[in-house]
Amino acid sequence: MPNAFTTLVGIEIPIVQAALGGATSPQFAAAVSNAGGLGMLALGWNPPEAVRAEIRATKALTKRPFGVNLVLTYPQEERLAICLEEGVPVVSFFWGQAGSLTAAAHRGGAKVLHTAGGAEQARISAADGADAIVAQGWEAGGHVYGTVATMALVPAVVDQVAPVPVLAAGGIADGRGLAAAMALGAAGAWIGTRFLASIEAPIHPRYRDRILTAKETDTEYGTVFDVGWPDAPHRSLRNKTIEAWEAAGRPPAGRRPHEGAVVAKSPYGDVVAYQSHTPGSGDEGDIDALALWSGQGVSLVRRVQPAAEIVREISDEARAILARLGNDPSF
Repeated sequence: MPNAFTTLVGIEIPIVQAALGGATSPQFAAAVSNAGGLGMLALGWNPPEAVRAEIRATKALTKRPFGVNLVLTYPQEERLAICLEEGVPVVSFFWGQAGSLTAAAHRGGAKVLHTAGGAEQARISAADGADAIVAQGWEAGGHVYGTVATMALVPAVVDQVAPVPVLAAGGIADGRGLAAAMALGAAGAWIGTRFLASIEAPIHPRYRDRILTAKETDTEYGTVFDVGWPDAPHRSLRNKTIEAWEAAGRPPAGRRPHEGAVVAKSPYGDVVAYQSHTPGSGDEGDIDALALWSGQGVSLVRRVQPAAEIVREISDEARAILARLGNDPSF
């Protein structure tokens, strides 16, 4: 039986592959969508011609709905227009209020998801017309918009924006997490770290290995990796860059160890220490020194699997748990 979110976006399973900046691809998004979830492309900083190419490549791989995430740190009118011209069915906005972009997306026929880190942010987004809210808890990996934990945030957002459907994000890596989120009133989950361990995720093998061996206590929340995106709190795995900064007394930007040093090279150029950069499959250099984005659910991620298998495994486990608890799973 479909629920409010799956009906809204036309999918079968209430699982969204988080828009992992620098770690999405047409193959990745299409694999999730073809499995019944909602695959996402993170295109908020790509040149316009690359945005169009990524969308077209995804459409060639799936006839199922997929989405594009746009980061509101940057002007997004042109990228949004391309999404709408290409018929992207779902657009998500992150890091700020979308304002008139929501109405523009609706005029172009897209459904709008908006990420919020607090109930008041969610209320504003819903009032602006967002079709669904992603409630991102503090446990999440990558850039984190709020400071409230998922368990407390999700029901607060659900109460604030009902009947707008809510997706839970942050610390969810298996069917137990999805079932718990739905018990809190969410209509599904936005999952990131677990999908980084998929075969399709275009990340560096060393980065994936670090995820597979990390404990839930191995992440760090802060603003260390701020080159290119300042004043943006984030969560990543502890590594040599963080440890060197701590050993130096946690100095501010401009006085940090090795600041400005080139630590790796990507297909797009040099990567310097403290850069907000996801270690991609084509990167070379000191991968352990880069931003190894990860949520606190990382200890639940222990093997590499096809993205479709991850969708099915999480879904099946959540269904079994909800049925055991006497709830009829609505998916």
